[in-house]
Amino acid sequence: MSKAKYLVTGGAGYVGGVVAAHLIEAGYAVTVLDDLSTGFAAGVPAGAEFVEGRIQDAARWLDDSYDGVLHFAAFSQVGESVADPEKYWLNNVGGTTALLAAMRDAGVRRLVFSSTAATYGEPAVTPITESAATAPTNPYGATKLAVDHMISGEARAHGLAAVSLRYFNVAGAYGTQGERHDPESHLIPLVLQVALGRRESISVYGDDYPTPDGTCVRDYIHVADLAEAHLLALGAMTPGEHLICNLGNGNGFSVREVVETVRKVTGHPVPEVLAARRAGDPAVLVASAEAARERLGWIPSRPDLADIVADAWAFARRQDREGEHA
Repeated sequence: MSKAKYLVTGGAGYVGGVVAAHLIEAGYAVTVLDDLSTGFAAGVPAGAEFVEGRIQDAARWLDDSYDGVLHFAAFSQVGESVADPEKYWLNNVGGTTALLAAMRDAGVRRLVFSSTAATYGEPAVTPITESAATAPTNPYGATKLAVDHMISGEARAHGLAAVSLRYFNVAGAYGTQGERHDPESHLIPLVLQVALGRRESISVYGDDYPTPDGTCVRDYIHVADLAEAHLLALGAMTPGEHLICNLGNGNGFSVREVVETVRKVTGHPVPEVLAARRAGDPAVLVASAEAARERLGWIPSRPDLADIVADAWAFARRQDREGEHA
């Protein structure tokens, strides 16, 4: 009996690559489709078949030999989406429209979609549940929400079995795979750049929020925990249903807690520079992951911030050494 086979779009990126690695370790056959516009060929895990191409052209490779698709291919920089919204609508929404059509034509009826907490915008209440109002504050979040609506319609009309996983703050590393965004906008890798001496200081945007230490609080989840949720989603989906689950630890850590944890883990000083608040930064963003626990059977096994930072630090040092000797 042949093993199940999955197409992973955006599998040369951070999260897509780690999920593809988990699929391979679980014994599945994996094809990674990525145009390398933001991903890296080195991020494709060993054992995966790699196809360089766009999701708009997925019909060229997708056929009925596939058991499902895990969809990560999207542009994801909030600031860029504000400056260049058409790029995000064309790729994130237009590309997914083409992908859904290719799946329908090929008879591939299972989909796990990489969604985001940005669909909620600035929620009035935390922890955030899936029933919270969706009011994205930027085109990135709006395009992801639009795709969620598209998937719901596809499930109702054509029997697609689908799960959307709305991430909060993904961090950490898995083996040789970690964050290498360009430009980098995520807090933990930015603070680690300070520890490595690649950046002079870390900016703290506001220290007068209604939180214990005055800095913003965010929910951090280890990328390997996130990957495990995707594999569980494959076994929890139902034809004709679009299930949406938040993924987070349910606990928040402030900006200053992250900086202090990096100091302890790395043993390096991390100078801070206080800056003005950024427009649209909510004080607290923490997920309720009860739906993922109940429907997927998902329980994060790496919730400790120090463990998340330690894995990210090991990856950052490896990348730094390789850069020095390139």
